[in-house]
Amino acid sequence: MANKSVYDFSSETLHGQPVPLSSYRGKVLLIVNVYHRLNALMEMFGHLNFTVLGFPCNQFGLQSPEVNHEMLNILKYVRPGGGFVPKFPVFSKVEVNGLNEDPLFTFLKFTEWIYYPYSLFFSYQRYIKKFYWSPIKVNDIRWNFEKFLITANGMPFKRYELHCPIVQVEKDIAELL
Repeated sequence: MANKSVYDFSSETLHGQPVPLSSYRGKVLLIVNVYHRLNALMEMFGHLNFTVLGFPCNQFGLQSPEVNHEMLNILKYVRPGGGFVPKFPVFSKVEVNGLNEDPLFTFLKFTEWIYYPYSLFFSYQRYIKKFYWSPIKVNDIRWNFEKFLITANGMPFKRYELHCPIVQVEKDIAELL
């Protein structure tokens, strides 16, 4: 793969403006597509060259059908709701699996530096009927709660499966900082 780090990619804001991920050079990044508990991570580590990058996705049970300009209001009033306002950048909606997956996620999922128990993928048969992409591959993101931790020099460090305790993510972020 020609791309050597996450800094070789760019993404669009919710308003369609391109943002080179190299603008986050020097920061430890947590790349996610769901927002539960992430403001707490920003409060813990945001002052220490860390940030979360949020990438909405509608490929898991079609749970995120809104368009980009509706995203912040949906987060605030519906999911997670309760006045939630993200303390980190939220980019435009992407596909993280399948034929139209975003190149950043292709890179993250195929990075050989990340250990991940891929063999467990097909043990999640209950989810497969709620997958909205094709083809389904063994290294696909299985559900919204998976995360990728990136070192300050842009290299993938660790991939977290959907049931990984957030305390493990916190520990690894602290280690990288």
